[in-house]
Amino acid sequence: MGNKRIVVALGRNCFGETFPEQQKNVKIAAKAIADLIEEKYQVIITHSNGPQVGMIQTAMTEFSRLDSKYTVAPMSVCGAMSQGYIGFDLQNAIRTELLDRGIFKPVSTIITQVRVDPYDKAFNEPTKVIGRVMSKEESDIEEKKGNYTVAENGGYRRIIASPMPIDIYEIDAIKALADAGQIVIAAGGGGIPVLEQGTTLKGASAIIEKDYTSEKLAELADADTLLFLTAGEGISLTEGGEVLSNINEEELTSYINDGYFKPTTILPKALSALWFIQSGDDKRAIVANVTKAKEAVNEKTGTIIK
Repeated sequence: MGNKRIVVALGRNCFGETFPEQQKNVKIAAKAIADLIEEKYQVIITHSNGPQVGMIQTAMTEFSRLDSKYTVAPMSVCGAMSQGYIGFDLQNAIRTELLDRGIFKPVSTIITQVRVDPYDKAFNEPTKVIGRVMSKEESDIEEKKGNYTVAENGGYRRIIASPMPIDIYEIDAIKALADAGQIVIAAGGGGIPVLEQGTTLKGASAIIEKDYTSEKLAELADADTLLFLTAGEGISLTEGGEVLSNINEEELTSYINDGYFKPTTILPKALSALWFIQSGDDKRAIVANVTKAKEAVNEKTGTIIK
């Protein structure tokens, strides 16, 4: 399968929780990407930013508390920072891995904005927990600002919306770079959610589920394959159960409708895979271990959905 376009969605296990962990783990992800390049794929990469964006948001909030001259950074700004920070480590790890294999191919990170609907019901039903643990007094202050909080870990944490992605503003740039043979890192953390107000894009206080944005990107970029690389071996119907090797559209729909998949983990991948294979002919989605990307695209491991 040569000269095919693939969108690779890297899970949070590809980065870790700290600076040293991230620099170590991106090398594993870089090997997976290099394997795909050797298999003659055009590669576009998306990635999680789970702990990173929370770390940035917490740090910026603490900074504003220490110095009243500075304001708290909006979530959209924190998301942009996380895209740059993760992209920096990831693109350099990929570049090094490719050069060590005698391959020269440019790698670029695109700060990506994703349009969301201001009337998305998610804004009234926030689900994403973010930031540090707060006291009751701090939680009350956040509530007075119009933000949502939830009791957790003996205190309170902020909780924000997770709206669905509608469009990706930088899609033409992403496609142009991919067409030129470059590796593109885009839509990190699900992209920066923005609201369109005339000619202005305004950052939304939200986090988009990165699996849904990965699917949207794969669809808009005319990819043939959507590959989710995770710490697991694929999709199973029970905790620790046997990995499903092949699933068709009807089977996946049935599993989703019967509630087999956890809403916070496998369900977003399952729904994204379903939407992607429904978006055109000869599309396939794969869920596999990050160390087995080459075997997965050759359909020798992981869960193959088509």
